[in-house]
Amino acid sequence: MSPTLRNKIDRWKSRIMLGVCIGHTVIILGLLVLVTGYLVSIGFKSLSVEFFTKLPTGEVESPGGMRHAIVGTALLVGLASMVGIPVGMLTGVYLAEYDVGSWIASPVRFVADVLAGVPSIVVGILGYELVVVPMGHYNGWAGALALAFIMIPIVARTTEEMLRLVPHSYREASVALGATKATTILKVVIPSATGSIVTGVMLAIARVAGETAPLLFTALGARFLPVFREPAPYIHPGDISEPFPSLTVQVFTYATGPYPKQKEQAWAGILVLIFLIFLLNLAIRFTTRRRMA
Repeated sequence: MSPTLRNKIDRWKSRIMLGVCIGHTVIILGLLVLVTGYLVSIGFKSLSVEFFTKLPTGEVESPGGMRHAIVGTALLVGLASMVGIPVGMLTGVYLAEYDVGSWIASPVRFVADVLAGVPSIVVGILGYELVVVPMGHYNGWAGALALAFIMIPIVARTTEEMLRLVPHSYREASVALGATKATTILKVVIPSATGSIVTGVMLAIARVAGETAPLLFTALGARFLPVFREPAPYIHPGDISEPFPSLTVQVFTYATGPYPKQKEQAWAGILVLIFLIFLLNLAIRFTTRRRMA
């Protein structure tokens, strides 16, 4: 085969490969637009001011709002993040920076990989046995613990992999200037991988924000928000030890019910959940870019 013919064949292979990639990209984007558009078209018409400000009324034709579920989800995810993110990040730092000659690193890494793929319903049963059964009733603490348990392996493995991508020369230069290992990790290594670590944290938050099965076994759900009671909202930190509402459980309850109005609110709840995760992603990415700039 002549060099000219070989070059022509290679160019055609490149064009075919490019066309296949573009075609599959268009298909994926088309599916995304189709699903998002369908969700917006159904859920947006059920959104109103009352949806965000009122509690459920219990009436079939006028179900009220989902204020309790939105705030409940924010509190549960916030509590889970307060536990899951620090523990996961510290575990990832240990696996990436301190695992040399350590016999425990490989088992921890293996367990983290296994836990990251465990079905969420198993985590819910675990939270039920460890927290709900000893306390004698469903509660928000059990729900937050179950969500944190899901977050930890995701954050840990992502943090480890992103820290390993930081060039070793950065560490050597920092140590050569007299910095300790802890200072090098805090001031050089972690800032260099901040954007990637934040992406892993966001994946973990998005994962737990959409979970339903663990909360059915732990927090269960409620038609009111225990920490904000009518008519004047005031805080009762101990009330989270009671059955606690969440947006995903409320959507599940409405979507599996027989009433059309509640099904419409379920679609609106899904749309709000996706929009909240989208806003959280934008806010954290914007903050991270400004910090790194």
